[in-house]
Amino acid sequence: MTEQVSTKHILEAAERLKSVVTHTPLQRNIRLSERYQCNIYLKREDLQVVRSYKIRGAYNFISTCSEEELSKGVVCASAGNHAQGVAFACAALQIKGYIYMPSTTPKQKVNQVRMFGREYVEVVLTGDTFDDSYAASVEFCTKNGMKFCHPFDHPRTIEGQGTVGVEILEDIQVPIDYILMAVGGGGLISGVSTYFKEKSPNTKIIGIEPSGAPAMYESIKQGKVVTLEQIDKFVDGAAVKRVGDLTFEIARKNIDKMILVPEGKVCSTIIQLYNEEAIVVEPAGALSVSALDFYKDKIIGKNIVCVVSGSNNDLARMNEIKERSLSYEGLQHYFIISFPQRAGALRNFLDNVLGPNDDIVRFEYTKKTQKENGPALVGIELKDPSDYEPLLRRMEEHNIIYTTINDDPNLFGFIL
Repeated sequence: MTEQVSTKHILEAAERLKSVVTHTPLQRNIRLSERYQCNIYLKREDLQVVRSYKIRGAYNFISTCSEEELSKGVVCASAGNHAQGVAFACAALQIKGYIYMPSTTPKQKVNQVRMFGREYVEVVLTGDTFDDSYAASVEFCTKNGMKFCHPFDHPRTIEGQGTVGVEILEDIQVPIDYILMAVGGGGLISGVSTYFKEKSPNTKIIGIEPSGAPAMYESIKQGKVVTLEQIDKFVDGAAVKRVGDLTFEIARKNIDKMILVPEGKVCSTIIQLYNEEAIVVEPAGALSVSALDFYKDKIIGKNIVCVVSGSNNDLARMNEIKERSLSYEGLQHYFIISFPQRAGALRNFLDNVLGPNDDIVRFEYTKKTQKENGPALVGIELKDPSDYEPLLRRMEEHNIIYTTINDDPNLFGFIL
């Protein structure tokens, strides 16, 4: 099946998309290059017309379907970015589209889909994950005899995504040692790696997944496509329980290394890119840059391309992004604390347990009545991660009964 995806077809897709997609810039980033002692180039797909590369695969797929195939319209499932690409294509080609998205999709992405698709698309929000909405979309598609536009596991989708690689090699003036890109279902890395293996065979292909959704990592490790039982949905653009059959076959041959990045690190990168570069990225868009810290010994003195895959981030998520970042960096910690039932217990905690640079950023009694007789949720922000162990020692010295929350995903999820 892999022979259906070829450099020839990727180049044909690039020609087909010339008048539709933005040829996004490839920029050498001075700050990152200095930090990692190498040359780091950012492929800015966050500046794409729908603010992600997904328009490439969606438009390439739909525009190559026959009139008969499109007569009843198209159906797709997406966590957000593919949906925008399909919506754009439907409006441009005046085709009816039914777009299934998880009910957990950030509102910003849903609104963008409706804006791009206008009267040509109908959005259906269903299920908690991409896999849930995918199952519902396939059922609807089959029942109504319509054309399904797969977000990643179809040759024409993959070839459209592969045009990212065409532009990179057109624009770069130096040999590329490593190219890093996010992996969700695998369409982007399958397309780009197919093109690079022929046109730039010495380039190492590095795939990046969030630690909470390692579908491609586990599939390559086990030598077969696996379905994850549970995933962390935070990096919504790359959080799938199962990669594609075709993308797996291509990726396992072409990928040189898979790197898993904790969601908290992704959040730190989102904040870093905004504060230092004025670049707004979504969680999946930050994955490639996030991975640099986990590969920094390998890339010194090399030429690196990081694909910044998308910027469809909802500002309503920024509080959660900040919380996850501070927790990952070891600067913010949450506790359930049972204060001794005596006068002055809270004052003793403030005066003798908190360090001089520690701040209480959250304090809530957990009981609705007789609050002072129950435990409290306490959030403490530190100036330096090294202040954490001394804080725990002081709590034990003063007989404070506490439970840490940060390391318990279930409890930590309640406070985000």
